[in-house]
Amino acid sequence: MIPKRFRLAAGAALTVGVVTAGLLASSASAESGPKAADRKTVDTFGRMANDVLSQRSEALVEDQGGHRNSGRNATKGMSAQLAKDEDSALSSLKSRRTRLADLGEAYTKADTKVTVDKATVTGGKATVEVTEQTVLTYKKLRGDEPATTDFRTRYELKLTSKKGGAWELNSIKSQENGPVAVNEPVAAKANVVKDDGNQYPDGTPASTKYPAPAKPKAKTGGAYDYAAMAKYAEKYWSNYNPAYRKFSGAGGDCTNFISQALKAGGWKAVPGSTSDYRNWWYDGAKQSDSWVGANEWAWFTLSNQRAANLANVYQTDVGDIVQVDFNKDGSKDHSMMVTYRSSAGMPYVTYHSTNTYRKSLASLIASYPDAVYYAYRT
Repeated sequence: MIPKRFRLAAGAALTVGVVTAGLLASSASAESGPKAADRKTVDTFGRMANDVLSQRSEALVEDQGGHRNSGRNATKGMSAQLAKDEDSALSSLKSRRTRLADLGEAYTKADTKVTVDKATVTGGKATVEVTEQTVLTYKKLRGDEPATTDFRTRYELKLTSKKGGAWELNSIKSQENGPVAVNEPVAAKANVVKDDGNQYPDGTPASTKYPAPAKPKAKTGGAYDYAAMAKYAEKYWSNYNPAYRKFSGAGGDCTNFISQALKAGGWKAVPGSTSDYRNWWYDGAKQSDSWVGANEWAWFTLSNQRAANLANVYQTDVGDIVQVDFNKDGSKDHSMMVTYRSSAGMPYVTYHSTNTYRKSLASLIASYPDAVYYAYRT
């Protein structure tokens, strides 16, 4: 068995989702055990989550005439500590907006929708699961930016009932394994993984200096169909392909997703044992570790010469792959595919965990400036 050093890799309006009516809400139940919240309470929870996440999104939008896009005050109804944390979060997001502007990127509009997936009340405490879907509209600074970047993120909220039937929001925490969404202020920390001492074809980190030296890619006439890869990724970034299993638990679905897209563009399977990283395949019951593991995928790709490392992450083009080691422990944590590239040399990536469509590399690097990046020319 090939020794394993690392494991699988770790993207407005209100819509109310699953609701079970007729159970206790703001009048805190004295009965033990969680009870599903009633519709009125679910609506309240949804509005509170929507206010917080919409205000975060709006912090990234370019000021219009020096005024905020909304008079929303999401800190109302929060605990004192959370209100303080959110004020810091908004300051962080405004700084991120400035860093993006320095790289020639801005947004003119943010549209955030929140769905309440589940809400339970135990005594005077509530646990709420929500899904945020946000669309940010790119400002046309150069003319060929994509129209939008979209992402979907799951959160868990904790609330406490107060006198008079009000609820106080105590915490809001992302439930995703991948990179933080562009409107999420705090970068997630991956677990540190100890090196087992074995040698692997890990590849060479890429520079993040922008702009990058030219590295043109022949997109047609070769063995692979890069347009088909991008089309697949952009079709299934949010609505998963039912022909494949999901790996959205502790490991994350990001590498499974890029493997699907690469196969759609012509990558051929290499059969063999699941644990040998020199193999790459998927069937209805199982798959090779290299199909779903970020590190194993890199080892397969480099050892089989399916792709070569690029010197600069901004050299990537449609169908190329970017991987990230967030905490610089030598273990790659995330995989994503370039599905669009502007004439100004900005690649835009699409990925699972967190589900994201056409996010610029600039916005990713603005969120994780100290991470280690790897770029692969497929």
